[in-house]
Amino acid sequence: MAKKPGGSKSGAGGAGKAGGKKPTGKNTSGRGQRDLTVQVKTARGRSLSSTRWLQRQLNDPYVRRAQAEGYRGRAAFKIMELDDKFRFLVPGARVVDLGCAPGGWIQVAVPRINALGEKKGKAIGTIIGVDLQEVEPIPGAEVYQLDFMEDDADLKVKEWLGGKADVVMSDMAASSSGHKQTDHLRIIALCETAAYFAFDVLEVGGTFVAKVLAGGAEGELQKLLKQKFDKVANVKPPSSRSDSSEKFVVATGYRGNGSEAE
Repeated sequence: MAKKPGGSKSGAGGAGKAGGKKPTGKNTSGRGQRDLTVQVKTARGRSLSSTRWLQRQLNDPYVRRAQAEGYRGRAAFKIMELDDKFRFLVPGARVVDLGCAPGGWIQVAVPRINALGEKKGKAIGTIIGVDLQEVEPIPGAEVYQLDFMEDDADLKVKEWLGGKADVVMSDMAASSSGHKQTDHLRIIALCETAAYFAFDVLEVGGTFVAKVLAGGAEGELQKLLKQKFDKVANVKPPSSRSDSSEKFVVATGYRGNGSEAE
């Protein structure tokens, strides 16, 4: 699989390492399970916050589902739920996943766009994943080490795709500073940068999906997207933790670069 050098700063979607099992594609809820809660004792040298994080991970039904079904992280269920609602990962679609590591979103997209041609009689899709870090290969996808903020990154992606994209999606998050307002501004800026990249590579009628954090500074991003797309929805999928301020913007019906608000 081809790899390209990269270099600036972007985040990566999801968490966790690849499991050894093939994803089943089942879309059942991870809620309602009655497994016993795992208690984690605070070990010497481990902070209380890290202990709480570990306990939350061990008791998270979506983490367990990801491990059982072979997905590379619980974030896979977020794109699954978003696509179930908005239906943008269709057979034949050309998709770009920005900040794709560790690859959970790609794992979900491959069968849905028919990238492996397993759905007979359906169009075969293409998916390109890019990230600053090297990502383990995923059957049916092309993954490149690339900084999407480089000046010619859009040209490279369109060359690899063989044309423009139908979907640009991003689960990127800027590195946490521990300061809520700063982190909010950082992820909004990253999402805006991803949106401008999408304007350069999306086909008319295309879809942009990205993670944002609620916090008050996303107004300009919403205004920008409403100028460029027919519909802009803000969604918190069921697999997004209830105590998290994350949500996802799903913008459909791209009007083309240079479009103005009506």
